Amino acid sequence: MALLAEKTRKMEQEEADTNMRILLDFLYCLSKQKLDDLNEIQTDLQYIEEDINYVEKKRIQLSRENDRFSLKLGMFADDPNSKLVTQSGPNASKKKWVRAKLNALQECYLQKRRNWVRQACKEQERGTDTSNREGYNPGLEDFQSVLTNFTRCSIEFDRDDELFATTGVSRRIKIFEFSKVMNEPEDVHCPVVEMSTRSKLSCVSWNKYMKNHIASSDYEGIVTVWDVTTRQSIMEYEEHEKRAWSVDFSQNEPSMLVSGSDDCKVKIWCTKQEASVLNIDMKANICSVKYNPGSSIHVAVGSADHHIHYYDLRNISQPLYVFRGHRKTVSYVKFLSSDELASSSTDSTLRLWDVKENLALRTFRGHTNERNFVGLTVNSEYIACGSETNEVFVYHKAISKPAASHRFSTDLENGGDDARSYFTSAVCWKSDSPTMLTANSQGTIKVLVLAA
Repeated sequence: MALLAEKTRKMEQEEADTNMRILLDFLYCLSKQKLDDLNEIQTDLQYIEEDINYVEKKRIQLSRENDRFSLKLGMFADDPNSKLVTQSGPNASKKKWVRAKLNALQECYLQKRRNWVRQACKEQERGTDTSNREGYNPGLEDFQSVLTNFTRCSIEFDRDDELFATTGVSRRIKIFEFSKVMNEPEDVHCPVVEMSTRSKLSCVSWNKYMKNHIASSDYEGIVTVWDVTTRQSIMEYEEHEKRAWSVDFSQNEPSMLVSGSDDCKVKIWCTKQEASVLNIDMKANICSVKYNPGSSIHVAVGSADHHIHYYDLRNISQPLYVFRGHRKTVSYVKFLSSDELASSSTDSTLRLWDVKENLALRTFRGHTNERNFVGLTVNSEYIACGSETNEVFVYHKAISKPAASHRFSTDLENGGDDARSYFTSAVCWKSDSPTMLTANSQGTIKVLVLAA
């Protein structure tokens, strides 16, 4: 019994010692992690202080230049023929808005600042350091560009942004003249051209070179090229076996276009021949196809397999890249530039990809999209999408949180389930301008402008 009691005490001591070792190891790991966090925070504070000093010096310099300029203007103030343009001081609402978005902006600032520091260290090691201006850091300049664009915030156009086309379940392509819509006060605007189709329409795409040509895809799988001037179809392609969701003209080869369908096929067409040029079997429903704006041989495909497939049309045996990350169907793909691709999914996220380096750059969250096609549009700086909350959301490409949003008002705003069932169904930027067309499932089309 004494021996058994001794063994029990020894086992208890060993167990207690083991538990203390585990606890000590945890505390050491936690201490190291917090020290690493502290070092990172101290380094970040150093960056911030350096940038504060640099920006304060620049402000003093600009202030002196403004004072000299104001003095020169003041010499002409008594001249009745002089026209002085005055500007208000800093916009308090902008400052308030920036502070409300502080967390998202902080993440962007630190990411850019750290990236540039790492790059500078590599350049110093190679003896190629180019940032020789005192207190200057390119990461700060890069972030300032983002901040400037970010604080400006509060369907398909033709080649020259003069006309826009709308489609839908009405089995009609309606062409509107943008200037008339903007300048005439009528509540109901009539299209300047209207073309009837046999089936419900899913997508349209203007030819980027031939202003009067537009392509459509429909629920019967037919891809049609139309002449807007004569209101007649030029070509009809009927190879798809199921609903065709998407069509897009190449920006570099005006005779080439691509389409994607529920038959799991991506097809490349040429307006100079009746049969498809290429056929890609994707083994999954195709929701969106888009030519790279800088290439006539690269096509992005969004599909029901949750992925984006990026093809080089010179070798279609397998995709060049497959971008993975979405958890549900990829409903839209759009290019911001020849290197940047945005995607939208029914997992309620947008994602940004680098198609040159095969990298995932950012995920955007804030809107709601679980069931419907709510639209996606991009320009060089912004990404906009619809939402099943009957809203439009705008994201800056460098910030994961929404920069702005706008809610459609409805006739049933104050009652019933019908009001809550409306969703934004289409969005389209007017080139690289702050103007956007938006439409919702109620049939309302709005022109929105990003404004300071």
